[in-house]
Amino acid sequence: MGNLRAGLIGLGMMGRHHARVLGSLEGVDLVAVADAGGDPHHSAGGRPLLSSIEELIAVGLDYCMVAVPTIYHEPVATALAQAGVHAMVEKPLAQDTTSAQRLADLFDSKGLIGAVGHIERYNPALQSARSRLESGDLGKVYQVVTRRQGPFPSRIADVGVVKDLATHDIDLTAWVTGQDYVSVSAQTAIKSGREHEDLVAAIGRLSDGTVTSHLVNWLSPLKERVTIITGEKGTFTADTLTADLTFHANGERTSAWFNLAQFRGVSEGDVIRYAIAKPEPLRTEHEQFRDAVLGKETDIVTMRQGLNTVRVAEAIIDSARTGRVSVLEPV
Repeated sequence: MGNLRAGLIGLGMMGRHHARVLGSLEGVDLVAVADAGGDPHHSAGGRPLLSSIEELIAVGLDYCMVAVPTIYHEPVATALAQAGVHAMVEKPLAQDTTSAQRLADLFDSKGLIGAVGHIERYNPALQSARSRLESGDLGKVYQVVTRRQGPFPSRIADVGVVKDLATHDIDLTAWVTGQDYVSVSAQTAIKSGREHEDLVAAIGRLSDGTVTSHLVNWLSPLKERVTIITGEKGTFTADTLTADLTFHANGERTSAWFNLAQFRGVSEGDVIRYAIAKPEPLRTEHEQFRDAVLGKETDIVTMRQGLNTVRVAEAIIDSARTGRVSVLEPV
């Protein structure tokens, strides 16, 4: 069997990284790229540079990476599905729940592999945390807290911080715990003069009772990407900037001072920073999707899962708008 023929549409800040990985991915030939705005980062690498999805499809593709702005996700992915081409779409899956639902339904009806580029799932720290949670290393999970903040990325113009950045935290939280969101409550703010929100503080509850908290903004000079998972045996801290996972264990010694023991609840135990392999998350993501197209069992972010993430993001935005708790229907 020959190599898979892959295409890429969208050559912006993320598209250039997809081009780099696809261009060196074993078993895959990146046969052409497309962007109506040209190739600002010189990502084509001598491959045909086209201007539309129709031109890209005409080259003959097994699958395609979609890295265009969010508002174009649905029309581009729809064209690919109608042509019988498997596709991975950058997150979020689409600009709203209705569009995301149409894409998930369409790819299912065509029997095509459709995935969403929620890259944080492939971060080594979170991969390790999920595996250890499944093994019971933390016991019952009580709370998941994420902080994702940093300077404004000028590449984003069509969505706010909830659908661009917070969708990472929504997806990774549901995935790492194996649970779905049942309710969310949020506050947002617009401080930079743009149309969309650039700050959100959201709390939620998962189907098993786990409490979540997400602090996300584009307003901080401090870049932070942290996930803190607290359970009955201690706490995992995953820093996805460095791909480090640290375990803070509950202490096994009880305090002889009764009043102090009552106040503290748990005591400090051992602290372990795990030594884990650190492959590039983007490469792992593409390897998983390649294998899915080949019919192998893999861990991709399906379009159904991407749809659920958009549902939660819109519930967060709705809660901030109405001042009420948004209750999500069971998946």
